[in-house]
Amino acid sequence: MHSQSENTHNKQLLQETITPAASIADTLIADLVAAEQVRQQQSMSFIASENHTSQQIMRITGSVLTNKYAEGYPGKRYYAGCAVVDEIEAVAIERCKKLFGAEHANVQPHAGCQANFAVYQAVLKPGDTIMGMSLDAGGHLTHGHGVNASGSLYKAVQYAVDRDTQLLDYDAIERLAHEHKPKLIIAGASSYSRIIDFERFAAIARNTGALLMADIAHIAGFVATGLHPSPLGVADFVTSTTHKTLRGPRGGLIMCKAEYAQHLDRAIIPGTQGGPLLHAIAAKAVAFHEAMQPDFTVYQQQVLTNARTMADTFAVLGYAIVSGGTDNHMFTLDLRSKNITGLVAQQALEAIGIAVSRSCIPFDTQKPWITSGIRIGTPAMTTRGMTTTMAVELTHLIDEALRHADDAPFLKRLADQVKPVALTHRLP
Repeated sequence: MHSQSENTHNKQLLQETITPAASIADTLIADLVAAEQVRQQQSMSFIASENHTSQQIMRITGSVLTNKYAEGYPGKRYYAGCAVVDEIEAVAIERCKKLFGAEHANVQPHAGCQANFAVYQAVLKPGDTIMGMSLDAGGHLTHGHGVNASGSLYKAVQYAVDRDTQLLDYDAIERLAHEHKPKLIIAGASSYSRIIDFERFAAIARNTGALLMADIAHIAGFVATGLHPSPLGVADFVTSTTHKTLRGPRGGLIMCKAEYAQHLDRAIIPGTQGGPLLHAIAAKAVAFHEAMQPDFTVYQQQVLTNARTMADTFAVLGYAIVSGGTDNHMFTLDLRSKNITGLVAQQALEAIGIAVSRSCIPFDTQKPWITSGIRIGTPAMTTRGMTTTMAVELTHLIDEALRHADDAPFLKRLADQVKPVALTHRLP
Protein backbone atom coordinates (compact mmCIF):
# COMPACT_ATOMS: atom_id res chain seq x y z
CA MET A 1 0.00 0.00 0.00
CA HIS A 2 1.15 3.54 -0.69
CA SER A 3 1.40 6.05 2.10
CA GLN A 4 -0.83 9.13 2.17
CA SER A 5 2.17 11.32 1.32
CA GLU A 6 2.95 9.15 -1.72
CA ASN A 7 -0.65 9.35 -2.91
CA THR A 8 -0.67 13.14 -2.44
CA HIS A 9 2.60 13.43 -4.38
CA ASN A 10 1.28 11.30 -7.25
CA LYS A 11 -1.92 13.35 -7.41
CA GLN A 12 0.11 16.56 -7.53
CA LEU A 13 2.25 15.19 -10.38
CA LEU A 14 -0.88 14.34 -12.34
CA GLN A 15 -2.44 17.75 -11.77
CA GLU A 16 0.74 19.50 -12.88
CA THR A 17 0.78 17.51 -16.11
CA ILE A 18 -2.80 17.99 -17.27
CA THR A 19 -3.47 20.92 -19.59
CA PRO A 20 -6.29 23.17 -18.29
CA ALA A 21 -9.39 22.83 -20.45
CA ALA A 22 -11.38 25.69 -18.94
CA SER A 23 -10.98 27.87 -22.03
CA ILE A 24 -12.64 25.29 -24.31
CA ALA A 25 -16.35 26.10 -24.59
CA ASP A 26 -17.35 22.58 -25.60
CA THR A 27 -16.99 21.14 -22.13
CA LEU A 28 -17.99 17.63 -23.19
CA ILE A 29 -15.07 17.31 -25.59
CA ALA A 30 -12.76 19.29 -23.31
CA ASP A 31 -13.45 16.87 -20.47
CA LEU A 32 -12.91 13.87 -22.73
CA VAL A 33 -9.59 15.24 -23.99
CA ALA A 34 -8.53 15.85 -20.40
CA ALA A 35 -9.60 12.32 -19.52
CA GLU A 36 -7.44 10.92 -22.31
CA GLN A 37 -4.51 13.00 -21.11
CA VAL A 38 -5.01 11.56 -17.63
CA ARG A 39 -5.17 8.03 -19.08
CA GLN A 40 -1.94 8.50 -21.01
CA GLN A 41 -0.11 10.03 -18.05
CA GLN A 42 -1.09 7.42 -15.45
CA SER A 43 -0.60 4.41 -17.73
CA MET A 44 2.08 3.24 -20.15
CA SER A 45 1.98 2.35 -23.82
CA PHE A 46 3.97 -0.57 -25.16
CA ILE A 47 2.09 -0.44 -28.47
CA ALA A 48 4.84 -0.53 -31.10
CA SER A 49 3.10 1.96 -33.38
CA GLU A 50 2.56 4.59 -30.65
CA ASN A 51 4.83 7.33 -29.37
CA HIS A 52 4.64 10.72 -27.66
CA THR A 53 5.41 13.83 -29.73
CA SER A 54 7.10 16.95 -28.47
CA GLN A 55 5.08 19.88 -27.18
CA GLN A 56 6.11 22.01 -30.16
CA ILE A 57 4.78 19.42 -32.60
CA MET A 58 1.46 19.33 -30.76
CA ARG A 59 1.24 23.13 -30.74
CA ILE A 60 1.88 23.37 -34.48
CA THR A 61 -0.64 20.60 -35.19
CA GLY A 62 -3.23 22.77 -33.44
CA SER A 63 -2.20 26.02 -35.15
CA VAL A 64 -3.92 28.35 -37.66
CA LEU A 65 -2.48 26.21 -40.44
CA THR A 66 -5.49 23.94 -40.03
CA ASN A 67 -7.54 26.75 -41.63
CA LYS A 68 -5.68 26.79 -44.96
CA TYR A 69 -6.71 24.91 -48.08
CA ALA A 70 -3.89 24.34 -50.56
CA GLU A 71 -4.59 21.69 -53.21
CA GLY A 72 -1.57 21.17 -55.40
CA TYR A 73 2.11 21.68 -54.64
CA PRO A 74 4.34 24.66 -53.73
CA GLY A 75 4.16 27.19 -56.56
CA LYS A 76 1.36 25.24 -58.26
CA ARG A 77 -1.74 25.59 -56.08
CA TYR A 78 -5.40 25.71 -57.06
CA TYR A 79 -6.12 28.28 -54.33
CA ALA A 80 -4.87 31.79 -53.56
CA GLY A 81 -3.15 32.83 -50.36
CA CYS A 82 -0.60 30.00 -50.35
CA ALA A 83 2.69 31.92 -50.29
CA VAL A 84 3.45 31.09 -46.66
CA VAL A 85 2.30 27.47 -46.74
CA ASP A 86 4.31 27.00 -49.93
CA GLU A 87 7.41 27.86 -47.92
CA ILE A 88 6.39 25.52 -45.11
CA GLU A 89 5.86 22.56 -47.41
CA ALA A 90 9.09 23.30 -49.28
CA VAL A 91 10.99 23.24 -45.97
CA ALA A 92 9.35 19.95 -45.01
CA ILE A 93 10.29 18.40 -48.37
CA GLU A 94 13.91 19.50 -48.19
CA ARG A 95 14.31 18.37 -44.60
CA CYS A 96 12.83 14.98 -45.43
CA LYS A 97 15.19 14.55 -48.38
CA LYS A 98 18.18 15.55 -46.26
CA LEU A 99 17.23 13.34 -43.32
CA PHE A 100 16.85 10.20 -45.39
CA GLY A 101 19.06 10.97 -48.39
CA ALA A 102 16.15 10.88 -50.83
CA GLU A 103 16.09 12.07 -54.42
CA HIS A 104 12.43 13.09 -54.19
CA ALA A 105 9.97 13.34 -51.30
CA ASN A 106 6.24 13.90 -51.01
CA VAL A 107 5.11 14.91 -47.52
CA GLN A 108 1.38 15.17 -48.25
CA PRO A 109 0.11 11.63 -47.47
CA HIS A 110 -2.37 11.77 -44.59
CA ALA A 111 -1.22 8.36 -43.30
CA GLY A 112 0.88 5.33 -44.15
CA CYS A 113 -2.04 3.63 -45.87
CA GLN A 114 -2.51 6.60 -48.21
CA ALA A 115 1.22 6.60 -48.90
CA ASN A 116 1.13 2.95 -49.94
CA PHE A 117 -1.93 3.38 -52.12
CA ALA A 118 -0.42 6.41 -53.83
CA VAL A 119 2.49 4.22 -54.92
CA TYR A 120 0.03 1.61 -56.20
CA GLN A 121 -1.84 4.34 -58.05
CA ALA A 122 1.41 5.59 -59.58
CA VAL A 123 2.66 2.31 -61.05
CA LEU A 124 -0.14 -0.26 -61.06
CA LYS A 125 -3.42 -0.95 -62.78
CA PRO A 126 -6.26 -2.95 -61.21
CA GLY A 127 -5.54 -6.63 -61.61
CA ASP A 128 -1.75 -6.25 -61.58
CA THR A 129 0.14 -8.65 -59.34
CA ILE A 130 1.74 -7.42 -56.12
CA MET A 131 3.73 -9.42 -53.59
CA GLY A 132 3.88 -8.57 -49.89
CA MET A 133 4.33 -10.13 -46.48
CA SER A 134 1.36 -12.04 -45.07
CA LEU A 135 -0.41 -10.56 -42.07
CA ASP A 136 0.34 -13.42 -39.68
CA ALA A 137 4.01 -13.36 -40.65
CA GLY A 138 4.19 -9.70 -39.69
CA GLY A 139 2.99 -7.80 -42.76
CA HIS A 140 0.41 -5.02 -43.01
CA LEU A 141 -3.16 -5.00 -44.30
CA THR A 142 -2.15 -2.73 -47.18
CA HIS A 143 0.46 -5.22 -48.39
CA GLY A 144 -2.17 -7.31 -50.14
CA HIS A 145 -4.40 -8.76 -47.45
CA GLY A 146 -7.72 -10.04 -48.78
CA VAL A 147 -9.93 -7.84 -46.59
CA ASN A 148 -8.09 -4.71 -47.74
CA ALA A 149 -8.44 -2.85 -51.03
CA SER A 150 -4.85 -3.83 -51.83
CA GLY A 151 -5.98 -7.45 -51.88
CA SER A 152 -9.13 -6.86 -53.89
CA LEU A 153 -7.96 -4.32 -56.48
CA TYR A 154 -4.78 -6.23 -57.23
CA LYS A 155 -3.80 -9.86 -57.55
CA ALA A 156 -1.98 -10.33 -54.25
CA VAL A 157 0.68 -12.95 -53.61
CA GLN A 158 1.79 -13.27 -49.99
CA TYR A 159 5.18 -14.43 -48.78
CA ALA A 160 5.76 -15.74 -45.25
CA VAL A 161 8.66 -16.48 -42.92
CA ASP A 162 10.46 -19.78 -42.42
CA ARG A 163 8.32 -22.03 -40.22
CA ASP A 164 11.27 -23.07 -38.03
CA THR A 165 13.32 -19.88 -37.69
CA GLN A 166 10.43 -17.41 -38.19
CA LEU A 167 12.85 -15.32 -40.25
CA LEU A 168 12.39 -14.05 -43.78
CA ASP A 169 13.43 -16.77 -46.23
CA TYR A 170 14.81 -14.76 -49.14
CA ASP A 171 15.37 -17.81 -51.32
CA ALA A 172 11.71 -18.78 -50.93
CA ILE A 173 10.66 -15.20 -51.65
CA GLU A 174 12.71 -15.18 -54.83
CA ARG A 175 11.19 -18.47 -55.98
CA LEU A 176 7.73 -17.06 -55.37
CA ALA A 177 8.59 -13.92 -57.33
CA HIS A 178 9.87 -15.96 -60.28
CA GLU A 179 6.68 -18.02 -60.20
CA HIS A 180 4.18 -15.15 -60.06
CA LYS A 181 6.09 -12.30 -61.76
CA PRO A 182 4.68 -9.46 -59.63
CA LYS A 183 4.84 -5.93 -60.97
CA LEU A 184 5.56 -4.61 -57.47
CA ILE A 185 7.25 -6.28 -54.49
CA ILE A 186 6.63 -4.80 -51.04
CA ALA A 187 9.40 -5.10 -48.45
CA GLY A 188 8.47 -4.08 -44.94
CA ALA A 189 6.39 -5.14 -41.98
CA SER A 190 4.27 -4.05 -39.06
CA SER A 191 5.33 -6.88 -36.76
CA TYR A 192 8.74 -8.23 -37.74
CA SER A 193 11.56 -7.76 -35.25
CA ARG A 194 14.60 -8.51 -37.36
CA ILE A 195 16.73 -6.56 -39.85
CA ILE A 196 15.18 -6.45 -43.31
CA ASP A 197 17.69 -7.00 -46.11
CA PHE A 198 16.55 -4.37 -48.61
CA GLU A 199 19.56 -5.09 -50.85
CA ARG A 200 18.41 -8.69 -51.22
CA PHE A 201 14.83 -7.58 -51.93
CA ALA A 202 16.16 -5.22 -54.61
CA ALA A 203 18.10 -8.05 -56.24
CA ILE A 204 14.96 -10.21 -56.26
CA ALA A 205 13.00 -7.38 -57.85
CA ARG A 206 15.65 -6.85 -60.52
CA ASN A 207 15.86 -10.56 -61.29
CA THR A 208 12.11 -10.87 -61.75
CA GLY A 209 11.38 -7.56 -63.49
CA ALA A 210 9.51 -6.04 -60.55
CA LEU A 211 9.57 -2.63 -58.94
CA LEU A 212 10.38 -2.49 -55.22
CA MET A 213 8.53 -0.54 -52.54
CA ALA A 214 10.00 -0.46 -49.02
CA ASP A 215 7.53 0.31 -46.23
CA ILE A 216 9.59 1.61 -43.31
CA ALA A 217 6.68 2.90 -41.21
CA HIS A 218 7.92 1.12 -38.08
CA ILE A 219 11.66 1.53 -38.52
CA ALA A 220 11.91 5.05 -39.99
CA GLY A 221 13.64 6.41 -36.89
CA PHE A 222 16.35 3.76 -37.14
CA VAL A 223 16.77 4.28 -40.88
CA ALA A 224 17.11 8.04 -40.35
CA THR A 225 19.84 7.55 -37.74
CA GLY A 226 21.73 4.76 -39.50
CA LEU A 227 20.71 2.07 -36.99
CA HIS A 228 18.96 0.01 -39.67
CA PRO A 229 20.13 -0.44 -43.30
CA SER A 230 18.42 2.14 -45.50
CA PRO A 231 16.34 1.25 -48.57
CA LEU A 232 16.98 4.70 -50.06
CA GLY A 233 18.83 4.34 -53.34
CA VAL A 234 17.92 0.65 -53.34
CA ALA A 235 14.12 0.64 -53.54
CA ASP A 236 12.18 2.48 -56.23
CA PHE A 237 9.73 3.80 -53.61
CA VAL A 238 9.98 4.18 -49.84
CA THR A 239 6.85 4.84 -47.77
CA SER A 240 6.51 5.60 -44.09
CA THR A 241 4.38 7.01 -41.34
CA THR A 242 5.75 9.89 -39.31
CA HIS A 243 4.42 9.04 -35.85
CA LYS A 244 6.07 5.78 -34.77
CA THR A 245 9.84 5.64 -34.19
CA LEU A 246 10.15 8.92 -36.11
CA ARG A 247 8.19 10.52 -33.21
CA GLY A 248 6.38 13.10 -35.31
CA PRO A 249 2.72 13.93 -35.89
CA ARG A 250 0.30 11.37 -37.26
CA GLY A 251 0.81 11.28 -41.01
CA GLY A 252 2.70 9.70 -43.88
CA LEU A 253 5.40 10.37 -46.46
CA ILE A 254 6.76 8.88 -49.67
CA MET A 255 10.25 9.03 -51.14
CA CYS A 256 11.26 7.79 -54.56
CA LYS A 257 13.86 7.86 -57.25
CA ALA A 258 13.75 11.05 -59.32
CA GLU A 259 12.49 9.22 -62.40
CA TYR A 260 9.20 8.44 -60.63
CA ALA A 261 8.68 11.88 -59.06
CA GLN A 262 6.05 13.17 -61.48
CA HIS A 263 4.04 9.95 -61.47
CA LEU A 264 4.13 9.85 -57.68
CA ASP A 265 3.05 13.45 -57.17
CA ARG A 266 0.14 13.01 -59.58
CA ALA A 267 -0.87 9.85 -57.72
CA ILE A 268 -1.30 11.93 -54.55
CA ILE A 269 -3.11 14.88 -56.11
CA PRO A 270 -5.35 14.42 -58.07
CA GLY A 271 -5.01 10.64 -57.81
CA THR A 272 -5.81 9.71 -54.21
CA GLN A 273 -6.05 12.87 -52.10
CA GLY A 274 -7.36 16.42 -52.22
CA GLY A 275 -6.20 19.24 -49.98
CA PRO A 276 -3.10 18.51 -47.89
CA LEU A 277 -3.13 18.93 -44.11
CA LEU A 278 -0.82 21.92 -43.75
CA HIS A 279 -0.82 21.81 -39.95
CA ALA A 280 0.43 18.21 -40.13
CA ILE A 281 3.00 19.05 -42.83
CA ALA A 282 4.45 21.85 -40.69
CA ALA A 283 4.61 19.47 -37.75
CA LYS A 284 6.36 16.92 -39.97
CA ALA A 285 8.95 19.58 -40.83
CA VAL A 286 9.61 20.08 -37.12
CA ALA A 287 9.85 16.32 -36.59
CA PHE A 288 12.42 16.02 -39.40
CA HIS A 289 14.44 18.80 -37.74
CA GLU A 290 14.23 17.06 -34.35
CA ALA A 291 15.39 13.82 -35.96
CA MET A 292 18.55 15.54 -37.22
CA GLN A 293 19.68 16.40 -33.69
CA PRO A 294 22.31 14.29 -31.89
CA ASP A 295 19.98 13.43 -28.99
CA PHE A 296 17.57 11.76 -31.41
CA THR A 297 20.20 9.14 -32.25
CA VAL A 298 20.80 8.60 -28.53
CA TYR A 299 17.05 8.13 -28.11
CA GLN A 300 16.86 5.57 -30.93
CA GLN A 301 19.76 3.63 -29.44
CA GLN A 302 17.95 3.50 -26.10
CA VAL A 303 14.76 2.29 -27.81
CA LEU A 304 16.78 -0.61 -29.23
CA THR A 305 18.44 -1.36 -25.90
CA ASN A 306 15.13 -1.32 -24.03
CA ALA A 307 13.51 -3.67 -26.55
CA ARG A 308 16.40 -6.13 -26.43
CA THR A 309 16.48 -5.99 -22.63
CA MET A 310 12.77 -6.75 -22.38
CA ALA A 311 12.93 -9.55 -24.96
CA ASP A 312 15.91 -11.15 -23.20
CA THR A 313 14.17 -10.89 -19.83
CA PHE A 314 11.00 -12.48 -21.17
CA ALA A 315 13.10 -15.31 -22.59
CA VAL A 316 14.65 -15.93 -19.16
CA LEU A 317 11.11 -16.02 -17.73
CA GLY A 318 10.26 -18.84 -20.13
CA TYR A 319 8.46 -17.00 -22.91
CA ALA A 320 8.92 -17.84 -26.58
CA ILE A 321 9.93 -14.79 -28.63
CA VAL A 322 8.95 -14.88 -32.29
CA SER A 323 12.16 -15.13 -34.38
CA GLY A 324 14.11 -15.57 -31.16
CA GLY A 325 14.63 -11.91 -30.32
CA THR A 326 14.67 -8.42 -31.76
CA ASP A 327 16.87 -6.06 -33.78
CA ASN A 328 14.49 -3.10 -33.58
CA HIS A 329 11.88 -1.49 -31.32
CA MET A 330 9.47 -4.42 -30.99
CA PHE A 331 9.06 -8.12 -30.48
CA THR A 332 6.15 -10.56 -30.35
CA LEU A 333 5.52 -12.97 -27.47
CA ASP A 334 4.21 -16.38 -28.49
CA LEU A 335 1.79 -17.13 -25.64
CA ARG A 336 0.71 -20.63 -26.61
CA SER A 337 2.87 -22.30 -23.97
CA LYS A 338 1.32 -20.01 -21.35
CA ASN A 339 -2.22 -21.15 -22.21
CA ILE A 340 -3.43 -17.61 -22.78
CA THR A 341 -4.57 -15.87 -25.95
CA GLY A 342 -3.40 -12.50 -27.19
CA LEU A 343 -6.82 -11.00 -26.55
CA VAL A 344 -6.94 -12.14 -22.93
CA ALA A 345 -3.35 -10.98 -22.39
CA GLN A 346 -4.12 -7.56 -23.86
CA GLN A 347 -7.15 -7.17 -21.59
CA ALA A 348 -5.24 -8.25 -18.47
CA LEU A 349 -2.44 -5.79 -19.17
CA GLU A 350 -4.85 -2.95 -19.84
CA ALA A 351 -6.36 -3.64 -16.43
CA ILE A 352 -3.02 -2.82 -14.78
CA GLY A 353 -2.38 0.28 -16.91
CA ILE A 354 -0.15 -1.20 -19.61
CA ALA A 355 -1.29 -1.05 -23.22
CA VAL A 356 -0.07 -3.61 -25.76
CA SER A 357 -1.56 -4.89 -29.00
CA ARG A 358 -2.56 -8.50 -29.53
CA SER A 359 -0.72 -9.91 -32.50
CA CYS A 360 -0.77 -12.93 -34.75
CA ILE A 361 2.24 -15.18 -34.69
CA PRO A 362 3.54 -16.90 -37.84
CA PHE A 363 1.09 -19.59 -39.00
CA ASP A 364 -1.30 -18.63 -36.20
CA THR A 365 -4.32 -20.90 -35.83
CA GLN A 366 -6.27 -18.36 -33.78
CA LYS A 367 -8.59 -15.81 -35.40
CA PRO A 368 -6.98 -12.41 -36.14
CA TRP A 369 -9.12 -10.74 -33.46
CA ILE A 370 -8.05 -13.35 -30.88
CA THR A 371 -4.41 -14.18 -31.80
CA SER A 372 -1.80 -16.28 -30.05
CA GLY A 373 0.57 -13.44 -29.25
CA ILE A 374 1.09 -9.88 -28.14
CA ARG A 375 3.37 -7.30 -29.73
CA ILE A 376 5.48 -5.17 -27.38
CA GLY A 377 7.24 -1.97 -28.45
CA THR A 378 9.50 0.44 -26.57
CA PRO A 379 9.35 3.85 -28.39
CA ALA A 380 6.79 5.47 -26.06
CA MET A 381 8.27 4.25 -22.77
CA THR A 382 11.71 5.39 -23.92
CA THR A 383 10.40 8.85 -24.82
CA ARG A 384 9.25 9.09 -21.20
CA GLY A 385 12.81 8.53 -19.99
CA MET A 386 12.63 4.87 -19.01
CA THR A 387 15.90 2.96 -19.35
CA THR A 388 16.97 -0.66 -18.97
CA THR A 389 16.43 -0.92 -15.22
CA MET A 390 12.80 0.09 -15.63
CA ALA A 391 12.49 -2.16 -18.70
CA VAL A 392 13.40 -5.17 -16.56
CA GLU A 393 11.02 -4.16 -13.76
CA LEU A 394 8.13 -3.64 -16.17
CA THR A 395 8.82 -6.97 -17.87
CA HIS A 396 8.36 -8.70 -14.52
CA LEU A 397 5.12 -6.76 -13.90
CA ILE A 398 3.82 -7.84 -17.31
CA ASP A 399 4.76 -11.43 -16.52
CA GLU A 400 2.89 -11.25 -13.20
CA ALA A 401 -0.20 -9.92 -14.97
CA LEU A 402 -0.12 -12.64 -17.62
CA ARG A 403 0.26 -15.37 -14.99
CA HIS A 404 -2.72 -14.00 -13.04
CA ALA A 405 -4.85 -12.80 -15.94
CA ASP A 406 -8.05 -14.19 -14.41
CA ASP A 407 -7.43 -12.78 -10.91
CA ALA A 408 -9.04 -9.31 -10.81
CA PRO A 409 -7.95 -8.43 -7.22
CA PHE A 410 -4.35 -9.37 -8.05
CA LEU A 411 -4.44 -7.23 -11.21
CA LYS A 412 -5.75 -4.32 -9.14
CA ARG A 413 -2.72 -4.62 -6.84
CA LEU A 414 -0.43 -4.61 -9.87
CA ALA A 415 -2.19 -1.50 -11.20
CA ASP A 416 -1.32 0.21 -7.92
CA GLN A 417 2.34 -0.50 -8.72
CA VAL A 418 2.19 0.66 -12.33
CA LYS A 419 0.50 4.02 -11.77
CA PRO A 420 3.26 5.61 -9.60
CA VAL A 421 5.87 4.61 -12.17
CA ALA A 422 3.82 6.22 -14.93
CA LEU A 423 3.26 9.38 -12.94
CA THR A 424 6.96 9.86 -12.27
CA HIS A 425 7.83 9.47 -15.96
CA ARG A 426 5.96 12.39 -17.46
CA LEU A 427 4.64 12.85 -20.94
CA PRO A 428 6.69 15.28 -23.05
